[in-house]
Amino acid sequence: MLLSHRQAMRDIILCRTEPLGGHTWWCENCCKYHYSYHSCKNRHCPQCQNEQATGWLQKQQEKLLPVQYFMATFTLPQAFRRMLRRHQKELYHLFFQASSESLQTLTEDPRFLGGKIGMLGVLQTWSRALEYHPHIHYIIPGLGIDQDKQKLRLAKEWFLAHVKALSRIFRAKFRDALNKTEWFDQVPVEVWQQEWVVHIQPVGRGEAALKYLATYLFRVAISNKNILSSQNGQVSFGYKEGATSTHKIMTLPAIEFIRRFLQHTLPKGFQKVRYYGFLSPKKKALFQQIQLLLKARLTPTRKRDKSKFTFNCPRCHKPMILVKQTHRKRGPPLQTLFSQN
Repeated sequence: MLLSHRQAMRDIILCRTEPLGGHTWWCENCCKYHYSYHSCKNRHCPQCQNEQATGWLQKQQEKLLPVQYFMATFTLPQAFRRMLRRHQKELYHLFFQASSESLQTLTEDPRFLGGKIGMLGVLQTWSRALEYHPHIHYIIPGLGIDQDKQKLRLAKEWFLAHVKALSRIFRAKFRDALNKTEWFDQVPVEVWQQEWVVHIQPVGRGEAALKYLATYLFRVAISNKNILSSQNGQVSFGYKEGATSTHKIMTLPAIEFIRRFLQHTLPKGFQKVRYYGFLSPKKKALFQQIQLLLKARLTPTRKRDKSKFTFNCPRCHKPMILVKQTHRKRGPPLQTLFSQN
């Protein structure tokens, strides 16, 4: 088992428990103590990161431009999945590189948009049934920068680029990138002859698409509310089947459930969210110029809130008094923790 998988399991087991430290509060109205333990803050934990997701969504919504938005989705053929699981850090990077470059190449064509675009890309590796299904979603404002004529070009309301041409460019770029690695010969020859799956759809002004991505951005695969039961070595969870849009319940042996969950644990330090073109943090000045040209609301400067944090009583909802703070203890060795659980 990979060290990153063991670390994720340990953090999830210890999340919001005494070893991570926390605060002890006293409610004068109820005359009771209340304990608030710290979260593990592991990006794979199903019960953490809600605040981060809300903050990220608000920040991205403030940067929305008054144009039509599109969502592009790239999926690699199933023949790559075994290889992807073994070499995640390297091949996920090639996945991002090939898909983003293919979008830029096609949209710069004068027959389509005729300008450089901006993109926000998010890697997602799971299906709704927790199976391994790596794909990348891109949120794209429907405008491009024509550098030759120094002007902005707006996309048509329902069209950004032909997906068939985009699919073939993506396939060629991924093949060229993979050919520079030691794993190229492991790919069956017929994969390079088949059509690859790429999809583009208009998503209005972008708010709904951002909310969809924020749901998955700061957690992995499943949330606690979808786990219906865990007993007798079996785990049952609910999910929505994509093909029929019906809600179903799946029951798996606990070991299989853990296996499905852990295969979506990303390598340490890997960036699953990436920004390209004029949405890149390095292009902040260019993005502000676009906002001015489109008469969009400028992104406000955020000021850090230095106000003192208060915690209300869960029973009477009145402010409580902080009486004690404990810090995170050194975690037990991974082997010891797993042998005890």
